[in-house]
Amino acid sequence: MKHQTTTFSPWTFIPTLYFAEGVPNVIISTVSVIFYKKLGIDNEQITAWTSFLYLPWVIKMFWGPLVDIYSTKRTWILLTQFAMFCCLSLVALSLQLPNFFFISLAALTVGAFISATYDIATDGYYMLALNPEQQAFFIGIRSLFYRLAVLFGSGFLVVLAGRLEKNLNNISLSWTIAIAFSAIIFAILFIFHRFILPWPESDTPRQPEAQAKKIPFWIVISSYFQQEKIGAILAFILLYRLGEAMLLKIASLFLLDQVEKGGLGISTEEFGWIYGTFGVLSLIIGGILGGVLISKYGLKKCLLPMALALNLPDIFYVYMAYSKPSLTLVYPLVSLEQFGYGLGFTAFSVYLMYICKGEYKTSHYAISTGLMALGLMLPGAISGSIQKAVGYPLFFVLVCLLTIPGMITLFFIPLKEPVNQSSN
Repeated sequence: MKHQTTTFSPWTFIPTLYFAEGVPNVIISTVSVIFYKKLGIDNEQITAWTSFLYLPWVIKMFWGPLVDIYSTKRTWILLTQFAMFCCLSLVALSLQLPNFFFISLAALTVGAFISATYDIATDGYYMLALNPEQQAFFIGIRSLFYRLAVLFGSGFLVVLAGRLEKNLNNISLSWTIAIAFSAIIFAILFIFHRFILPWPESDTPRQPEAQAKKIPFWIVISSYFQQEKIGAILAFILLYRLGEAMLLKIASLFLLDQVEKGGLGISTEEFGWIYGTFGVLSLIIGGILGGVLISKYGLKKCLLPMALALNLPDIFYVYMAYSKPSLTLVYPLVSLEQFGYGLGFTAFSVYLMYICKGEYKTSHYAISTGLMALGLMLPGAISGSIQKAVGYPLFFVLVCLLTIPGMITLFFIPLKEPVNQSSN
């Protein structure tokens, strides 16, 4: 079927496509931790179940070819956006039910698979709808709007829910309204993209027969594991963020938990400002600065200092767990920790691109990011059980100790060339 080929500027759809990519990710991975905590679910259950929501991002490479074979990337984008509207609506409604935990978790699980599929389709569409010059120009724009989506989810939505908690005196209804608001945004995005997204001529489904003639998937995978010093590379990917992976969900729970249970007892609205707004802004600034420094000095010189920036601020949580500081001190401590996280994660991301070379670089990058998600999922799943057993202060001491193995891997990974080459 021949479609009208009205060409819209990438400015009209790239920002919204990547904003739509970030919103479900932050709701599933971060915001769910907050509303489950506020609704009375214990830390052990929260960390175990929400960590396994990372699984679709770990294994998305296995169904990626289906997005190529069946239908167009444009159609996949629209279908997944509408499906996400349905999932978020179900999550919002389920919070009013007695068995909300099971229903909302099931909806979030489906949403995670939908979101991972949306990521595949959107990244593919990006390469088809934009020429190489536009792709290079908009790489920073798409990253910015993805991060704004994180700011929207962990900042605005959480602050909104916190304000509603105060005004309505009803926690479940407050979160129903907040999540429903995000669902409405997806309905608007679906309608908007239905009319705005161009039909690139190259965006056509591949025939299964043509797909079958391609290089077998196992050859692509085996070539990844035949790299020089692959053992050190795998250890680096899985261990570099080990401390941060343990801290990721517990940090939010610690800030929200009651003082008598060892937490800081901050309100939902205060959390939205401290962690979701100022923290995310610090993360963004750290990421931008990290990119600038790496482009100027090279990854080899920056990797160790940025790994230290990622890991050393974890000690702030040890201090907060023991001393229970005032809010005026919590703001800068959390912001500094997130700033260091931004620096350290940027170096990590650049290294993942650095090791993806040759004929299968796109598939190799998908494998690397899948392993990265696995390195977050498994420690996150057990973090709640460990925290419950030892308490917050000792847990954060353990987090600091668990940063050491990842630091050790830096001295064994291959890194011989300056990273001023193209990583695409």
